[in-house]
This record gives sequence, C-alpha cells and structure tokens, in this order.
Amino acid sequence: MPAVDGSAERALTESATNSRAHGRRRARNLTLPLVLTGSLAASMQIALPAAAHSPMSSPKPRSSVPAPTPTTAAPTPLTIQAAPAQYTVESGDTISGIASKFGLATASVLALNGLGWSSMIFPGQTLLLTGATASPDAAQPTPPPPAPSSSTYTVVSGDTVSGIASAHGVSVAAVFAANGLSSGSIIYPGQDLAIPGGSPTSAVPAPAPAPAPAPPTEAAITPMTAEMRSNAAIIVSTARAIGVSDHGIVIALVTAAQESSLRNVQHGDRDSLGLFQQRPSMGWGTAEQALDPVRATKAFFGGHVNPNPGLTTGLLDIDGWESLTISAAAQAVQKSAHPDAYSKWEASARSWVSELG
Repeated sequence: MPAVDGSAERALTESATNSRAHGRRRARNLTLPLVLTGSLAASMQIALPAAAHSPMSSPKPRSSVPAPTPTTAAPTPLTIQAAPAQYTVESGDTISGIASKFGLATASVLALNGLGWSSMIFPGQTLLLTGATASPDAAQPTPPPPAPSSSTYTVVSGDTVSGIASAHGVSVAAVFAANGLSSGSIIYPGQDLAIPGGSPTSAVPAPAPAPAPAPPTEAAITPMTAEMRSNAAIIVSTARAIGVSDHGIVIALVTAAQESSLRNVQHGDRDSLGLFQQRPSMGWGTAEQALDPVRATKAFFGGHVNPNPGLTTGLLDIDGWESLTISAAAQAVQKSAHPDAYSKWEASARSWVSELG
C-alpha cells in the first residue's frame, strides 16, 4: 500500500470533520418544535395540510324541509240588525257604535238628530234612525214599494218635522222630499204638509188651537250631570235676574243642550265656543268672553242686557218670539243648519226649569 504524505492526510481529516458538522446542523433543523412550525405558518398565512382538510371547515347542508306557513284565524262576520225608526240610548252607547250596529253611516245618524261630532248622548235619550243613510259595507234590505197616495197635515204650534213624521209612521226624509223641504227649512202653524203614504184628505181642517204642553214623561227626560246642572243653574239665575219668563228660559236651555250638551266647551264648529257655541268672528265677543257663561247667557237673550249691541241679535230682540215654537225661537237666534234638532230637548228643559226653580 503506498504511503500517504502529510498533506493528503490533513485533507482527509478536514473533510471528515466538515461532514460530521454538517450532519449535526441538519439534525438540529429537523427537530424544530411543532409549535414553532405552526406559528411560522400562521404568521405567513400558510395552511398546514391537516388544517386545510379539516372536517370542521365543511359547511353544514341546509335543511330541505320548508318552514311552516303561519295561519290567520278567519274574522268573525259582523251581524247587522235592521234599523228601527227610533233607538233609546243605553249606558255605554256611542253614536258610531249605534250606527255600526244597524249598518248606518255615523254622519247620517248625527245629521238626522241634529248632532255634531262633539255632541254627547245620554242613557234614555231617543235617537231617530229611520232616514239615516246605510253604510256602504252593510247589507241593504229591499225597500218597500212607495205608497201611491198621500195625506195632508196642517202644522200647529209646537210641531216639528220629526214629530209629524213619527206620528204618521214615515221618515223625516220622506216628509222633506214630499214638501220640497230640507234640514234648514222652518215650518210654521197653519202650514199644510203632504204626508206620503197616507190617504188624501178632501179638505184641510182649520188650525186647532195650540194644546197646552204635555208634562214630560220620565223616559223623555235627560238626567243632568253635575256639570250640566251647574251651567243650567247659571242660565236660569241670569234669566230670572233680567226678567225672562219660563218660556224664554226653556228656549235658552234647549239651545245650550243642543249646541254644547250644557258644557262650557272650548271647541266647536270653526271658532264656536262655550255653552251656546257663540263665534267671536261673528261679533259675539272675544274667545274669553264667549267662554264666560253669564256673559254668554246675556248675549243669547240680548235686549237691554246685550253685551254686543248692534253686533248680535238675541232672543229678546226678535219681534213676537213669545209666540214662536221652541225650535223656531232657538233657530231665530242661532241660525243652525239643523233647526228641528232643538225640539228633542224641550221635555227635558221644562223638567230642568221645574227642578231648578
């Protein structure tokens, strides 16, 4: 075997040493902790093979079963009763409720009875329903065939169109139509009215003398609330202080009952205010004055106590007011769109005057 010189031997030794050092460094790199490897992968946004194929990342399949459809209960059908000629108000009643019960329009019931949207009704009060327009949603009964003939009635003192119609079993609207009248018309003693559906008369009887007012029946009397009693007492005491008769006091009470339900209300049609719904824009005083019940009462009576001389006309300023019917006298002062509405308060007003003294 040939001898190796010193240089060759040193070269072999260094080569072996370098190989061993390289092997140790490679081993260290292969044994890096898995945690460090995972951290490096996360910081470099590299998905590890295990994570990339993890079953937890698979989306859940959607259910193919449709959601149940909510059901709505069928509404209970509304039972509409046939409307009677008149209806007596019961506790808890409202105009809209009464109208709905009989398939009528609320506005028509208000107009037929001379009421406003702010008017109050009371248990025991009688409302007219015949002649009110049925609601469009209500089932309409078949109207009876019109009667071929008519009779004639001569108006006497104290009569109203609604009272005449009720006495002959016909509607107010039918009497209006047969005589070319409207809700703003005034009837007077001695006037002949055609009554549709009756037998024609051969001769018109002479006007009978006006009968004495019948005592009010208990069913026709509207009981007064504490507020109504307080305001009615002011009207009565103010009237007596200026020498107004009981007839004049009744006229004032039916007017206040119809216009405000004897309440000193701070609202009304347009700028109407107070017990008598007097309008400041029409010369009845300021808003504050119209809400003063004593001043408002004096303005209604007028005459020598008129607080608006030359601007408004009161009851005492009307020639012959004592011979007018209650409704005609009240209408002469108020000039209402529903002149016949005052009469329904007459029995109550007479009872109130007797009660208040």
